[in-house]
Amino acid sequence: MAALRARAAALGFDALGVAPSDAIPQAPARLRRFLADGHHATMAWMAETEARRADPRVLWPQVRSVIMLAMTYGPDTDPLAHLADPSSAGISVYARNRDYHDIVKGRLKELASLLVARAGGDVKVFVDTAPVMEKPLAEAAGLGWQGRHTNLVSRRLGSWFFLGSIFTTLDLPADGPEADHCGSCRACLDACPTDAFPAPYRLDARRCISYLTIEHDGPIPVEFRKAMANRIYGCDDCLAACPWNKFAQAAREAKLVARSDLVAPRLADLIELDDAAFRQKFAGSPIKRIGRDRFVRNVLVAAGNSGDVGLIPAIRRRLSADSSQVRGAAVWALAQLAPKALFEQEKSTHLAAEDDPAVRAEWLAGAAQPHCQ
Repeated sequence: MAALRARAAALGFDALGVAPSDAIPQAPARLRRFLADGHHATMAWMAETEARRADPRVLWPQVRSVIMLAMTYGPDTDPLAHLADPSSAGISVYARNRDYHDIVKGRLKELASLLVARAGGDVKVFVDTAPVMEKPLAEAAGLGWQGRHTNLVSRRLGSWFFLGSIFTTLDLPADGPEADHCGSCRACLDACPTDAFPAPYRLDARRCISYLTIEHDGPIPVEFRKAMANRIYGCDDCLAACPWNKFAQAAREAKLVARSDLVAPRLADLIELDDAAFRQKFAGSPIKRIGRDRFVRNVLVAAGNSGDVGLIPAIRRRLSADSSQVRGAAVWALAQLAPKALFEQEKSTHLAAEDDPAVRAEWLAGAAQPHCQ
């Protein structure tokens, strides 16, 4: 194990721990409750893979040990600085450079090859791409504990790190679980803009801005639009609030260091992205997977929250977009910023030809609200 740990460090991993494959007996009941409460929202795959997700031995019956690894991606500046400038956009820290799946999985494969060469056995590697409960397993392996915001927290790394796992048929010495060190602190719970935590250690994805801006397809629910502010991809508020981040480390892997153009980019630039420009800008980025339409939907909601009337011309150009979710978000944004006369002018131009019920509802709701006076 000493050689494995040394090689892991050389590959850029910041922590390694081992748990037996039966180390999370509490996981099935917790997952079952999460699903029964509907807290997985539209992420149907979580229910479809419940049995495999809850127990590593169901996913792969031959597994005997799970090696969990962490790689830090911590920011070197205030991760929430964008909130002070409503005309800028907030992108979650983890998505400000390359897709971590591509980085971490390659390193895991190299490490797994070393394990097989030294000790034999069979291996499988996972980085958030299979039904694996990485956070409970990482807690069982001693990397940290699941905080009240349900994310993993480390006394040595804070909250900003990716997890990856190597499943092996070898019986390796276990490191033992980490204890919960949250105490009575509720900073992460109080920081959530949408009250997405019905109780400590429980998350309702239906209310989570990360879910709404990344996984959710269709219009953003009206009740959460103002709370989104200028967060256009993910939300780091609960992570950033954790006091254990005083020990967090800035990303050392070059491809995980934030690109300057993805730290508080201007909404005015992002609204105008066509599909080709979107693909070029976010090539190799996790943002690319949500597609241009869902991304621009998020940007338009942020534009509506910005108070910046200079964005009105760009918003008006999106009223004729091919995507109904883009058109609907543009209508809502226009209703937040435009004088009533301008809104009514655009409504008379577009409403009669609009065949999408959700977009029609946006026009009617926008005309009735007091913001358009």
